[in-house]
Amino acid sequence: MIDPYGRYISYLRVSVTDRCDFRCQYCMSENMTFLPKKDVLSLEELELVTAAFIRKGVRKIRITGGEPLVRKDIMTLFRNLGLYLKSGELSELTLTTNGSQLEKYAGDLHSAGVRRINVSLDTLDPDRFREITRWGDFARVMRGIDAAQAAGLHVKINTVALKGFNEGELGDIVRWAGERGMDVSFIETMPLGAIDALRSDQYLPLSKVKADLAKDWTLTPSAYRTGGPSDYFDVAETGGRVGFITPLTHNFCESCNRVRLTCTGMLYMCLGQEDNADLRAALRRDPSLAALDAAIVEAIGRKPKGHDFVIDRQHDDRPAVSRHMNVTGG
Repeated sequence: MIDPYGRYISYLRVSVTDRCDFRCQYCMSENMTFLPKKDVLSLEELELVTAAFIRKGVRKIRITGGEPLVRKDIMTLFRNLGLYLKSGELSELTLTTNGSQLEKYAGDLHSAGVRRINVSLDTLDPDRFREITRWGDFARVMRGIDAAQAAGLHVKINTVALKGFNEGELGDIVRWAGERGMDVSFIETMPLGAIDALRSDQYLPLSKVKADLAKDWTLTPSAYRTGGPSDYFDVAETGGRVGFITPLTHNFCESCNRVRLTCTGMLYMCLGQEDNADLRAALRRDPSLAALDAAIVEAIGRKPKGHDFVIDRQHDDRPAVSRHMNVTGG
């Protein structure tokens, strides 16, 4: 699949649920209303839609949420998608998680063919962790990371850089991740959905983070790429890598190879745009899958050039799009 700007679409992010067992302050409000079951694709439907993308040349699938591992029977989907790895039709099946369920599922994930996962973790301080996640158990996440590494999964840490919250410990996260053989990516907070705080109070540009880290760490541009938006640097002192995901200070749209499928079957061609395609309707009205295939082709044909995220008080802290990140998928 080639979009209007000549970009080969080879990467699909699939949100399997909007539900999460955390309530991270930059992601969602504490009192969220989640989708009714009838609006959510079944696991069988999610597999059918994902398989359609694989037939059209998608080589990498990332399962997201919400928190994907809270979805009932989710390992069935991982096992079935893992068959496409065995056949060679799929190059990678991976996962973004908050780590809360990894202690239970790490071994099953590896057995299904997952080899690399991202764990979202914004602080190493248990009290701060509880504050930012509202409901999270730091010790449980640490046990989950231990279990993932013991199972043979390569773990990358995703950390949202937040002004006034964790900016003083980002160097500690680099050191900790390096000591454990894990890479870390820092992410700018994104204006997705209304939350219980002002995003301009949270926003920390990664240009500043990189400059601050460079005072203590030797960072050199890395040739390492995952197909995602991270711009990686090798860290001489740890032997690991640190990535920077900068949707605001320097967007990564020119090389975007990704589309996102929500758990309701809506396909978003761009994280920062509202335009979407209703693949659920196409799937449910035509068992032959012809309508689904046609809807995918039509949607890719209108993938936009990029997003225009802005966070400042002049824009009244309005979200760029109304939907929360847990709806689109992390």
